[in-house]
This record gives sequence, C-alpha cells and structure tokens, in this order.
Amino acid sequence: MSTVKALAKGLKILDQLLESHMRPEEFRRIGVTEVAELLEVNKSSASRLLQTLSSYGYAKKDSEQRGYILGPKMHNAAQTGSQVIFRDLARPFIYQLMKSSGESAHTAIVSQGKALIIDDIESAASLRVAGGIGRLEQLHCTAVGKCLLAFMDLTLPRDLPQQTPRTITSYNKLKFHLEEIRLQGYALDDEENLEGGRCLAAPIYDQSAVVIACIGISGPSVRMTLERLPHYIKLVMDCSRELSLSLGYQGHKP
Repeated sequence: MSTVKALAKGLKILDQLLESHMRPEEFRRIGVTEVAELLEVNKSSASRLLQTLSSYGYAKKDSEQRGYILGPKMHNAAQTGSQVIFRDLARPFIYQLMKSSGESAHTAIVSQGKALIIDDIESAASLRVAGGIGRLEQLHCTAVGKCLLAFMDLTLPRDLPQQTPRTITSYNKLKFHLEEIRLQGYALDDEENLEGGRCLAAPIYDQSAVVIACIGISGPSVRMTLERLPHYIKLVMDCSRELSLSLGYQGHKP
C-alpha cells in the first residue's frame, strides 16, 4: 500500500469515526470488519490502519466492545476549534462591553479546574486591572470563576486559598454564596482576588440553554464603586444575554 493510498484510507476511517461521534443518539464503535468492508481491504490491513491511528492519538480502542472511537488528539483539536469559534463570535460583544463600561472585558471557560481567559480586551484607561489572554484564574475568588462554578455542573473545590482578606475560604460559605449568584444571575468579585480590584461576570448560554462560558469586566475599585455597581451589572448582564441569544439561546432555561 503506497503512502498516499494509506493516507487516503486513514482519512476515510477518521471520517467514519467523526460521523459516529457527531451522532450521539446512534453512537457506536467502529470495528475492524466494518473498516475492512469500507476500504475494501483485508482485516489485517484494516487492523494495521486502525492501530496506526491509535498509536498517534487519532483513534482509541474500546477494549470492552472491541471497536474504535475518536482519540484524544481529535478531541483536543475539536475543543480548540470550538474555543476559537466561540472567542471570535464573542469578541464584538466584549469589545462593546469594554467601550460602554470603560473597563477591561473578557471571556472565560473552564479548563484544568480553573477559569481560562480565552479573550481579553483591555480598557484604554491609564488605571486599569491588568489582564492577558491565556491566564488561569482561581474558581472560588474571581467573578468569572464563581460564575462558572454557579452555573455549570462543576465540583466545588475544597482547597480555597486566601488571596486577600475578603476571599471566601469556607466551603459551606462558598456553597451558600453560589446559590446567591444563581438567584441574582451574575457573580461579583469584591476585592476577593486582588486588593483594589472589582470584577463582574455573567453566564453565556448556548441553544440548549446550557452554560458554556461567561463574560465579565474588571476594574479598579476606586472607579467600580459600590454605588456604581448596578450600572455595571446591567451592562454585563445585557451583554451576556445578547451574546447568548446570538448563539441560539431562546431566553429561558429548561
């Protein structure tokens, strides 16, 4: 089998694996016999092709059912692609949020047990909270982290390191606080992660009414004063709703 022909056959197998993965209601493993029939090769050749894809992480063998499913490399690629698509869709919204609030705006998802900032547009103000794309934030003491904890099916962390005197370090207090966040629809970091900084975040729903991310703003507490918080809260919640609707959210939870 030539290299080009082998590559073509490998791509056909990936197509089958992807098709199976994209139809969870009909989810099934791909077996050697099926691949042999698809490619019109013997079972030995089909097995070698599947083993090669598996060795490079593109397929994964399910030993119980003696079949193959998508491997971790394909899952990682799909996840990265989804993040990029969502980031690009959300960017105009957080840019407008930065302009209307005058504060740095960002988008966050869950990654590695923390809140991952996948996009960040800094305020033009000379006094601002430092940001940066790709940074990982604690879940228990940041607005984006608490928002994701409150609205997604995540395990509450037991390790709650104190970042400032205002950080919630009690598991039970955090659990009660997250209930408040769910009721009010947004999360506030009141100098809990950084002294002198306040942050707000609200959840983003997809077309299935599932929270997939959150957006928020961060600014110095001398400008994001407690008196002005209602103004900022409205801006963040309006923006999160508009972005959610653009993703197909119908405006209500199931």
